[in-house]
Amino acid sequence: MSGFSNNMPTRRGSLASIAAMGAAAGLLSASHSESAAQTETKKTFVLVHGAYGGGYVWKYVAALLRAKGHLVYTPTLTGLGDRSHLMSKDIKLETHITDIVNLIKWEDLRNITLVAHSYGGWPVSGVAEQVGDAIGSIVFLDAFMPAHGQKGLDLNSPQSRDAVLAAIKLGEVSRPPTPSTSKGMSETDSKWLLAKATPQPIGVSLDPIQLTGARDRIARKAFIRARDFPNPNFDRFYDACKAGGWTVFDVPSGHNVQVEMPERLTDILLTVAA
Repeated sequence: MSGFSNNMPTRRGSLASIAAMGAAAGLLSASHSESAAQTETKKTFVLVHGAYGGGYVWKYVAALLRAKGHLVYTPTLTGLGDRSHLMSKDIKLETHITDIVNLIKWEDLRNITLVAHSYGGWPVSGVAEQVGDAIGSIVFLDAFMPAHGQKGLDLNSPQSRDAVLAAIKLGEVSRPPTPSTSKGMSETDSKWLLAKATPQPIGVSLDPIQLTGARDRIARKAFIRARDFPNPNFDRFYDACKAGGWTVFDVPSGHNVQVEMPERLTDILLTVAA
């Protein structure tokens, strides 16, 4: 009898075991809930660079977003940056539109925050026409916002326009890089941007863009103006966006906000992201 009695669990022991099991289950449930919450809040960003650049210009912002658990793509457009070996007379605006559209399609991306910097506003405007249903938010960072039928030469600065026309006259397929730096940027970053810059294909400035207003039909839209970079076009786009119900932001930065003020830009992107 004594042996039988010693092997029987006491009520206190049973309750303790049940309590322990309940606590473990609670921890597992909490862990699962936390994991689910992290999954639910993870966002996808596609960051599109401007003229003379490449995906590398987003390295600071991409690192900050990834550190918060978000998915980030920084494609390089054909003929530029690490794809400069593909420079060709055949590169058109449609080429750069397709670069981004195919990334979105092949990676099965949905509910993305699509960000365009500077020249990137041209291809991104075209991307919205083709895969607008995959875009949850769109952000123009000191970027061009062309109207239907416009081409790059219509909005280029006088210096850029002269460079394109000179290249055409000489039979060249690109124009020399003139990346923007600013007094607020570190000397190291300025040297880095200048060293990495590659020529811009001129074909992207020659074809009129075909738009139906898909860009404006995206639910969450924002324009960010870098106020330390004088540009009448960007001022006009900012004013039009503000009047049209877009969310607008002003930042005390030079043109390359992603290099000069990456923390501030990251905060804005997370605010706008769907």
